[in-house]
Amino acid sequence: MKKIKSPERIRSLPDADRPRERMLQSGPSSLSDSELLALLLGTGAPGASAIDLARRILGTGQAPFRNLSGFSVSGLQRFKGVGPAKAVTIAAALEISRRLTSEKASETLQVRQSRDAYRLLKTRLAHLEHEEFWVICLNTANRVLCRYQLSKGGITGTLVDVRIILKKALEVQAVGLILAHNHPSGNLKPSKADQQITRKVRRAARIMDIRVLDHIILNGEEYFSFADEQLL
Repeated sequence: MKKIKSPERIRSLPDADRPRERMLQSGPSSLSDSELLALLLGTGAPGASAIDLARRILGTGQAPFRNLSGFSVSGLQRFKGVGPAKAVTIAAALEISRRLTSEKASETLQVRQSRDAYRLLKTRLAHLEHEEFWVICLNTANRVLCRYQLSKGGITGTLVDVRIILKKALEVQAVGLILAHNHPSGNLKPSKADQQITRKVRRAARIMDIRVLDHIILNGEEYFSFADEQLL
């Protein structure tokens, strides 16, 4: 019977090549992108170290962690050597990064224009493989009161419940709303459904003296603004 090689571990590397030891001595900035990811992986695949496996996952592009953020838990498991435990660990680390970025943006960002709203949600929506619909609630000074995921769908769409939008807006005493969702297809052009739901939310919010200030559609590094295109 042919013997199956076990995954190679970081601790099998020479001391000078061990990311954990070097991080303890010189700090996290001393590590490469693949070495940082290798620490989360812990072990590699048969015949490949954790660093080798990390390089395969990150790829050879100019923005390796942006590429990594696009993988779902199931998508990560397509790499040989990545099981559920490793995939969940990586996904958790990415989510911590997203939440930290969002917290910093919420603390400092005043939404004066569409790009401010785009920056606030970019880390959440820009590289997803499925569609999500988010809402940003603003006060009279256009500062963020809250931002939340309204719904999550498949590749082609999500459900939008206007009642939930208005309920949340009244709870936080918002006077302005910004709607946002992503298009996994890459096409930024708003669909008829996008335009219809925008009009529907605007009409309902107006009754409560709440303004819908914009509806943005995200795709990677680009976005479409209903307000900028005078579609509101």
